[in-house]
Amino acid sequence: MQLIEVNTPELAEEFLKMQVRLYRKDPKYIRPLDKDVHQVFDPKKNKLLRDGEAIRWILQDETGETIGRVAAFINRKTANSFEQPTGGMGFFDCINDQEAANKLFDACRNWLQERGMEAMDGPINFGERDKWWGLLVDGFYEPTYCMNYNHAYYQKLFENYGFELYFNQYVYYRTVDDPLAPEYHEKAQRVLADPSYTFQHLDRNNLDKYAEDFRVVYNKGWVKHEGVKAMGEAQAKSIMKALKPILDEKIIWFAYHNGEPAGFFIAIPELNQLFKHVNGKLDLWGKIKFAYYRWRGSCKTMYGIVFGITPECQGKGVEAAMVVSAAKLVQGNPNIPYYDLQMNWIGDFNPKMMKVVEQVGSRILKTYVTYRFLFDREKEFKRAPIIK
Repeated sequence: MQLIEVNTPELAEEFLKMQVRLYRKDPKYIRPLDKDVHQVFDPKKNKLLRDGEAIRWILQDETGETIGRVAAFINRKTANSFEQPTGGMGFFDCINDQEAANKLFDACRNWLQERGMEAMDGPINFGERDKWWGLLVDGFYEPTYCMNYNHAYYQKLFENYGFELYFNQYVYYRTVDDPLAPEYHEKAQRVLADPSYTFQHLDRNNLDKYAEDFRVVYNKGWVKHEGVKAMGEAQAKSIMKALKPILDEKIIWFAYHNGEPAGFFIAIPELNQLFKHVNGKLDLWGKIKFAYYRWRGSCKTMYGIVFGITPECQGKGVEAAMVVSAAKLVQGNPNIPYYDLQMNWIGDFNPKMMKVVEQVGSRILKTYVTYRFLFDREKEFKRAPIIK
């Protein structure tokens, strides 16, 4: 077997095509957009490459056939926020062969160790956690946009190598029109009756305001998470700008207390229900196909990407009031085309948030695992700390 660094456009294309060939017989596989993968490793698109490092490899057998791929990276913003300096590995795909998988894992381990890292997490993204994060181990349904999809045997490849479960992350599911429990409405009404609280959905004509409101809540609620850094004003605006072409105002909601941001729920149309028709290519023909299937109303799923309440407003029913406010507009509305809601990326280290989504009648649909591998095999392994 030969490990080859991806350092030419041709090898970068092979890095993409290897996955397509591996899953060609899997009817649930949806090819990611080529541009979404390329830009992770493009210094012009991924600002983390200004300070961080990334490398990609493909693995070929003795006949020259590509049988695996992987990437390793160091995010300088988060690498030293753990007990051990920790790098990442991701974009892993491999045939069902432990020797081949080990060769890919070893390449990541050695490269990271040479750069001062003492552990690696994987499979993760070289970027934010909302994309390409975790190994799918349960709920092998069609993947949602920019989320990993993999063969079931990958779990064995990771665990046989020595990766250990750092945390589970869940995707929850419910249908849009399922009624909320009466006790949930009662909880919401106590807050809705308080004039110091207000709730509104996003207005696309005032994105800068909502970007700042999002940033305020995020920085209060997420910075205490291990491996998460505060968000700057430019980053928040960039997120809203990226969402603008596909956002639906009526499914993005904000809560305010005495006029100050207190919470948000951001959902988007589940784009893979449209992108599955373009075969990874968002060229002119791909854009025409995308527009056609969107016009046909092919997207029936809302995809909740982030949901948060500021610490001072938690436990008071604010999340219930925000959900009920949204439900009044969305449920039974013939102009709202969505049948179901998937809520992405809820870690088992955050039992409060798990309780929130379960209270609205959601159940776990998919389970992903984020693994950690300590290079010093004698060191005590610790799972991600629970958020109190």
